[in-house]
Order: sequence, then structure tokens, then C-alpha cells
Amino acid sequence: MSAATVQSCTAFAGHRRIASGSPREIVGAVKAAVEAGESVLVFDDADVRPVEFDLRGDLEAVLGRLARPVEEKRGPGRPKLGVTAREVTLLPRHWDWLAGQPGGASVALRKLVEASLREAEGPDRVRKGREAAYRFMTAVAGDLPGYEEATRRLFAGDAAGFEAAVAGWPEGVRGYAAGLVVP
Repeated sequence: MSAATVQSCTAFAGHRRIASGSPREIVGAVKAAVEAGESVLVFDDADVRPVEFDLRGDLEAVLGRLARPVEEKRGPGRPKLGVTAREVTLLPRHWDWLAGQPGGASVALRKLVEASLREAEGPDRVRKGREAAYRFMTAVAGDLPGYEEATRRLFAGDAAGFEAAVAGWPEGVRGYAAGLVVP
């Protein structure tokens, strides 16, 4: 993932957290660590995907390559809603039911999807948090003692067991991994 699209990220040199913040805020620390010969991993705080920086040249050149967010110009008329038309295959009785709903099939389907999204919000957050913690732990903590046990406890939903398994890890790694786990 390019640093230009990231809002907030965290950088690790080995098992040491070296910086957290926007890409513009941390790129200096990342560049200094890489130039010092350290292996650096940077993660997007939103989904814990790796973030790549183009560190060629001096710090001014690196900062110049970090794209600044472009503000969207708004003209007169309706705002762009981002509606996408796609094919949906349903049984005849489903189409009959949708046709009888206020606002028609599109409105009824949007309402059903929104209700389902709200209902699944909690379990989805927990699942995404576990997946993010697993991605991070695999990349940074795979060689630390208790990694396998921490992974088992993470997916079992055993918060106390997870905390016990990561207790001996370096503070930055332990804190970041624990912060990803959603209760």
C-alpha cells in the first residue's frame, strides 16, 4: 500500500516501535532507521496492511513524493452518490415481495442491507480486529516466545490468555498487538 493513501501508521524497527502518526510525521524516523541499517516495517493503523515509502534521496525529496490529499471540487447539481448498478438474481416470490415494498425493489434492498450491516457490526469488528492482530503478529512477533500460544488464544477469544501469552514481549509490540484486539 502506498503511503499517499494512509491516514495514520506505525513503524517498527525489529521489535521496537519507532514512530506513530501520519506518513508525513513518521517518514523522517523511518528514513533514519533504514539509513542506520535497521529493517523497518510500517503498518497502516486502519487495517494493519504494510505501507511502503519511497525513501530515495534526501528527506525533502521523500516528503515531496508524499502526495497531499486533493480536495474534491464540488460544482452545482446533485452530489455524486457512488451508486453502482449490478445484476441481482432472485426467485420470483422475492421479486413479488420487493415490488410490493414502499419505494420499490432498490429501496427495500438498500434497507435490508443496511439493517444487516448494523446487526453484523460487532462481530465484524471483532473478526477484523483478530485478523489485523494476526497479520501484525505474524510479521513482527513470529519469532517471539509465546507466539503460537498467543495466536491460539487470539482466535479462541481468550483475552486473559492472550495477554498472558504476550506478557514477555517488548512493550511496543505487545501494546500494538493488544490494541488491535477488539473485545
